[in-house]
Amino acid sequence: MKERLVELKTEALEKVAQAEDTKALQDVKVQYLGKKGPITEVLRGMGKLPKEERPVIGQMANDVREEIQVAIDEKQTKMEEAALEKQLQEETIDVTLPGRPVQTGGPHLLTNLIEEIEDLFIGMGFEIAEGPEVEADYYNFEALNLPKGHPARDMQDSFYITEEILMRTHTSPVQARTMEQHKGKGPVKVICPGKVYRRDTDDATHSHQFTQIEGLLVDKHVRMSDLKGVLNAFAKQMFGEEREIRLRPSFFPFTEPSVEMDISCKMCGGEGCSVCKGTGWIEILGAGMVHPNVLEMAGYDPNEYTGFAFGMGPERIAMLKYGIDDIRHFYTDDVRFLNQFHKA
Repeated sequence: MKERLVELKTEALEKVAQAEDTKALQDVKVQYLGKKGPITEVLRGMGKLPKEERPVIGQMANDVREEIQVAIDEKQTKMEEAALEKQLQEETIDVTLPGRPVQTGGPHLLTNLIEEIEDLFIGMGFEIAEGPEVEADYYNFEALNLPKGHPARDMQDSFYITEEILMRTHTSPVQARTMEQHKGKGPVKVICPGKVYRRDTDDATHSHQFTQIEGLLVDKHVRMSDLKGVLNAFAKQMFGEEREIRLRPSFFPFTEPSVEMDISCKMCGGEGCSVCKGTGWIEILGAGMVHPNVLEMAGYDPNEYTGFAFGMGPERIAMLKYGIDDIRHFYTDDVRFLNQFHKA
């Protein structure tokens, strides 16, 4: 039996030395040290040996098992070290190679413009107010002097979700909500930027989703001259000190009187060109004094409080300021277009 153990040790060590990968090494371990291996069979057959030989054979079998296990472990370690060395060589990074430039993004043109307008009005004492884009019919229309059946509702072809819930068609509902929160007490001085939605056919100058910024000031003794002063400061800051403004009579259900504001054309200096259609002026926004009905519905006494409101479209302002000819450029994610306005 001693000869058998010596023979098994020699065979096992030779196969360990010949193993080329971890699978072959595992096969050797199972073959010689497994529960059905020859060394285990030797140990099971010790009962047939004389009592005086059993301890000797048992010790020898354990020594052979341990020697084979040590050889397997050492070979396993060498294989792992070799595999790691190969991986390191294959994945070596040449630090002398030039790095790959990473293109960084930036705020969208409209985001930059809206923030610029916000900063301008914050500098004049306005605060920023926000509201839900999914709005109640009451705040979107009724609280703004547009009761059900009012013909002016047809001008804002709306996305209705239910009979009383819709996607807001302007940011004026934020004004109504803000006044309501003040419970008839002034002053209120806010601008309301945000997305709005209308069922419109997308073309070079129209979109079913666009942005608006509306402003509201409600207090005692607010006059039309205050509105003109604010709008004049806005126009000169946004389009240049040389810009002139004019106010033309208009109609909006939520303001009375109502006006359209034009700015002098920067292309021709007011002399008339194709951009301003020969008039020398370009329409930029709508405004007016808050209608007494709107004040009253929000809880204000129109005999004590007055106010003005205005609304503008950042897309239109950007198109005029930067000479952009198609509103769809803002939404088609063309990096070539957007990079022109990326601030480093």
